Amino acid sequence: MNDHQEEHLESAEWLRDIVIGMSDGLTVPFALAAGLSGAVQSTGIIIIAGIAEIAAGSIAMGLGGYLAGKTEIDHYNSELKREHEEVELVPEKEKEEVREFFQNLGLSEEVQQKAVEEIAQDKQKWVDFMMKHELGLEKPDPKRATKSALNIGLSYVIGGLVPLSPYFFIDTPVEALKISSLVTLLCLFTFGYFKSRMTGVHPWAGALKVMLIGAVAASAAFGVAKIFEG
Repeated sequence: MNDHQEEHLESAEWLRDIVIGMSDGLTVPFALAAGLSGAVQSTGIIIIAGIAEIAAGSIAMGLGGYLAGKTEIDHYNSELKREHEEVELVPEKEKEEVREFFQNLGLSEEVQQKAVEEIAQDKQKWVDFMMKHELGLEKPDPKRATKSALNIGLSYVIGGLVPLSPYFFIDTPVEALKISSLVTLLCLFTFGYFKSRMTGVHPWAGALKVMLIGAVAASAAFGVAKIFEG
């Protein structure tokens, strides 16, 4: 049962990383390509600028994912150290907290006391119990930070190539932008839907919001480029 739960958790984190990386990767390169489409006549320039942005964006997003994962690990280790100290320095207080946990489950006083004494016999298990049930913290994967950085960074690259791909095959920037807009907005809607489900937001409203943000960003970039061009 525990192995299954851990696998499920890791899958959820992996999927969350991909959705975050792809949805952001779709938006920024899309806006950049749209802006350049209103200012230049060469798709080659758009491709070069787009690839440069994708490279920079994927590194920045991957680094953000790494730092977030590292912070989670550091926080867990800090709390783990504190719990070890409390078990050593104030064991009776910690026992009382364990007893209160079982009391809240509706167990009898006799069972509460037996459970407390049983848990307190092994300090490591005692600390693990406090980490999980008092603080609500699960032991993070020590490789989580690196995995998150790779997942988000690579997803950003894949997402960024979607709005850029029509420019590889169409010579006219404005014509390429039409295809890019259709494909990218559809992808943004899809990833916005899944991203919203993961964050507890209404999925359809979230999907529409993500798609509209991408559309507004691209439209604004294209409009500004046309103004300065004129």
